[in-house]
Amino acid sequence: MANFNLNKAILGGRLTGDPELRQTGTGTPVTSFTVAINRRYSSSQNTENGQNADFINVVAWRERAEFVCKYFKKGSSICVIGSIQTRKWTDNSGQNRYATEVVADEINFVDSKSESPMASAYTPESYAAPSFSSNADEAPKFEDVSNEDDLPF
Repeated sequence: MANFNLNKAILGGRLTGDPELRQTGTGTPVTSFTVAINRRYSSSQNTENGQNADFINVVAWRERAEFVCKYFKKGSSICVIGSIQTRKWTDNSGQNRYATEVVADEINFVDSKSESPMASAYTPESYAAPSFSSNADEAPKFEDVSNEDDLPF
């Protein structure tokens, strides 16, 4: 049997609080935040449909931490892609403690600029919607291939 390992989490939800940028003792930026994700369910015993929320802890490091703290705040929609990790430590009373969290590899906007609570803060200079021309004269020109034997496939 093949050795198969996969640890990928994709979360889409809203921040439950404002992320705060911290630094480790060596100066590495880090932030932790919680994403609330609504989960719908239907009860088989009655015809009611309901909704619960899951609260997933996320940690972001370095540039991703700075990005989250700069452009997101409580209530912002967010998409996080990362891996699930569990930490273990011993508290002051000698008890073993565990925390399971998603370590962010990618963080993306979900809201459009006009819907975002931080709409005025995000103005990327490099983003521009693709422009398409309906002018047939500007269509790409293709050459006819007369000898198909010269094709590499």
